[in-house]
Amino acid sequence: MDANATRGSPGQPAKSLEEVLMIKYQHATVDGHKIFYREAGSKTAPAILLLHGFPTSSHMFRNLIPELADRYHVVAPDLPGFGFSDAPDRKQFRYTFENLARAIDNFTQTIGLERFAIYVFDYGAPVGLRLALAHPERITAIISQNGNAYEEGLSEGWNPIQKYWKQPNAENRAALREFLKPEATKWQYSFGVKDTTLLAPEAYELDSALLSRPGNDEIQLDLFLDYASNVALYPKFQEYFRAKRPPLLAVWGKSDPFFLPPGAEAFKRDNPDAEVHFFETGHFALETHAEEIARAISDLLGRKLTRKPSAA
Repeated sequence: MDANATRGSPGQPAKSLEEVLMIKYQHATVDGHKIFYREAGSKTAPAILLLHGFPTSSHMFRNLIPELADRYHVVAPDLPGFGFSDAPDRKQFRYTFENLARAIDNFTQTIGLERFAIYVFDYGAPVGLRLALAHPERITAIISQNGNAYEEGLSEGWNPIQKYWKQPNAENRAALREFLKPEATKWQYSFGVKDTTLLAPEAYELDSALLSRPGNDEIQLDLFLDYASNVALYPKFQEYFRAKRPPLLAVWGKSDPFFLPPGAEAFKRDNPDAEVHFFETGHFALETHAEEIARAISDLLGRKLTRKPSAA
């Protein structure tokens, strides 16, 4: 057999390496709603579930997926209300992190993803860590890219949101609309980046366009309020790190205006084997350092995971 081919299912033709590496753009129906996802790599390879954050989507992984797909089965869904997944009406779907995690849990089961590493970023961290609490046996490793689980990782940039947690009134909710403006989205991408010519404008422009959809502002404001539930779970997340000691890699844009480097270092307090890498960039580290982060992931997983036999 051609070394550049892999076997398909019984009765199906073998796929070329190029076909295996090609990113597929698909939808899965979960609880009556469509979840959009990107998928690449052989389904016999160790799996990685990529979970995005605010205000982006699986589009943020467009450069990372090709770097990993030759060795791993990579799946990157859009959370409900984000990207190209359905955004159910708030009367039909309550936008909480618990419900986002439940949707992604059901998504993984719908597509047959049984055991996987999680790559968590921003909002993806509390979603992914909720999965880990619910199904620790399914999580093979954790890669946290500016995905916080410690109070010392929260910067002063969270002050307006924390004020809303303490006083969830109309005035404090309205003040947070500043975070939803196109200028704020572009700033999240550019802050801390030394060479902003490396930033692809379609990334923040797409985020802004999707944020501007009718009703999406209220979805995001609901999630700002519910983020307090994630902070309340930090002790449970930390206990999970201590008790289960999953292979853990923190890859951190050190100039992130929201999640500070101490939040990355804190992983080692609860999991002494955690590995921490800092990069000279901001919140969206993949925009400038996708290749370096991919190498760090492959190094960790190559040492910590036992790869299934090749289907070639």
